[in-house]
Amino acid sequence: MAAESRHLSVRIHRPAEQVYRYVTDPANLPAWAAGLGDSIEQVGDDWFADSPMGRVQVRFVPENEFGVADHDVTLPTGATVRNPMRVLADGPDGCEPVFTVRRQPAQSASVFEADCASVQRDLATLRALRET
Repeated sequence: MAAESRHLSVRIHRPAEQVYRYVTDPANLPAWAAGLGDSIEQVGDDWFADSPMGRVQVRFVPENEFGVADHDVTLPTGATVRNPMRVLADGPDGCEPVFTVRRQPAQSASVFEADCASVQRDLATLRALRET
């Protein structure tokens, strides 16, 4: 059975390439992705964040020309959560980052709703940071 998904987005008045580069730089995550915590460090080629869930590893897909910013978050339990994300161009001076939140197995509806609200706040923070 397919998991429930919700596609969340914001419009940002900045070129897609600029927003994509910012989003896919793990060093920027603490500034806009509160769900991953307020610090991140690089150890070799890997990135680790001290999140509310504990220490997690964050790994983005390779840089690409399509705005794909998918990333995996490996939890302290060893489970990996895949996070689909795209930065879609919207004309030469705008874009729409789209983050897909997937309901995890055994996750309650209220926790899923809270996750969605958290991601929407993160996207709003991203917009505020990039439009200034």
